[in-house]
Amino acid sequence: MTVFEVEVGLRWTDLDAQAHVNNATVVDYLQEARVEVLLDSPNAALLAHGIVIVSHSVVYLAPISYDTEPLRVGVRIGDVGAASLTYAYELSQRGRPVARARSLACVFDFATGAPRRFTHAERAWFDEVAEPLDEWPALEGFRVGDAAHEHPFRVRWSDLDSYGHVNNTLFVNYLGEARVALNHAIDPTVLPTEMASDVTGTLLIARQDLRYVRQLGHRLAPYVVRTAIARIGRTSVTFAHEIADPDDGTVFARAGVVLVHADRTGRPTPVPEAFRAAAERWPALLT
Repeated sequence: MTVFEVEVGLRWTDLDAQAHVNNATVVDYLQEARVEVLLDSPNAALLAHGIVIVSHSVVYLAPISYDTEPLRVGVRIGDVGAASLTYAYELSQRGRPVARARSLACVFDFATGAPRRFTHAERAWFDEVAEPLDEWPALEGFRVGDAAHEHPFRVRWSDLDSYGHVNNTLFVNYLGEARVALNHAIDPTVLPTEMASDVTGTLLIARQDLRYVRQLGHRLAPYVVRTAIARIGRTSVTFAHEIADPDDGTVFARAGVVLVHADRTGRPTPVPEAFRAAAERWPALLT
């Protein structure tokens, strides 16, 4: 079994208003880990020529607190195809598992604007280190319909990476901003911050699946995150998201996110009734 062990340092600015590492930052840790693995391999040149993320799936197991000790990330490679491969990650903090994840990546030719096949030499190393990966359960499929909460956002110039498009990790930030706006609109007592004294609960992310449809670029006009409610359990809510152009409806990414409603101590508690009413107003559709 080939497991690449990578250390990823934490920054104080990785923490959010709940005093733990923000869920979007965890996706950045995945990027740091796989970039280190690739840079220390015969395929390091792929980072310059073009290897892009097709999808992420992250399961959050425990909150990550600030620490001077780095996170340990075990990275494995599997499911190597003609143009794609899967990264599997196990994140731990001081021996405690905090997250598991998968990323599907493909090699991309920016000159033609399309994926390309691995060369023989590129694939040889991936085949050498690849191994069968354990089964990864899929989320139930939902999509955003005509009725959806809409949250406009603008891409910042600093959101672009060396490929000249919005980095894959920033999409998660856009979804998070949209959920904060939506949650506060549904029930102001459910807000992921300690800023308000009347906050009685919060929503903690348990799983986040994101699939990229096309590249997102910088422009002055805003894009929009459209959100619908897919499922409500006793203590959990599942959202369906899409990032789109509000002018022509072009979709850039789709996501499904499972959140658990919890009290200030992190103990799961029943979802407020206001969310059930919102699910009737903005229902997601089964795919």
